Amino acid sequence: MSGQYLTFQLAGDEYAFGILKVKEILEYDTITRVPNAPPAIRGVINLRGTVVPVVDLAVRFGLPATPVTRRTCIVIVEVRADGVDLVMGVLADAVSQVMDLADADIEPPPPFGARVRVDYLLGMGKIDKRFILILDIDRLLRGLDIPEAALEGASSDA
Repeated sequence: MSGQYLTFQLAGDEYAFGILKVKEILEYDTITRVPNAPPAIRGVINLRGTVVPVVDLAVRFGLPATPVTRRTCIVIVEVRADGVDLVMGVLADAVSQVMDLADADIEPPPPFGARVRVDYLLGMGKIDKRFILILDIDRLLRGLDIPEAALEGASSDA
């Protein structure tokens, strides 16, 4: 599991996922709500003519929705769900940095105490005297039941 990880803030905690999953980081911009979308789907954005669903991880974790501030951003990730590669946006309070973690710096996830379900975690990265929760972004974004309306029109000129 050693490698580079993008760290970000969410609801007062620091999380990370593998940098190879990250396509780009965007400033927060207009998100269009989609009727009947699950609560964790904040809406969709137009990314160079492609419709991209945006997930609020705080809601996915059962926390209050992420408040939008001047540091709020959308991390565009590529995930594999049901054998298909999907591009999705993930809302973050702020992106911190890219960090190198060696195997010795990564502990197994604790079976208690985290706000996140253990099966959503790959481990905990040790950095100085603090821990960063490393997310399994594929598993976390799988099964969100994204409405077809959110995925249609990928080649639209909107």
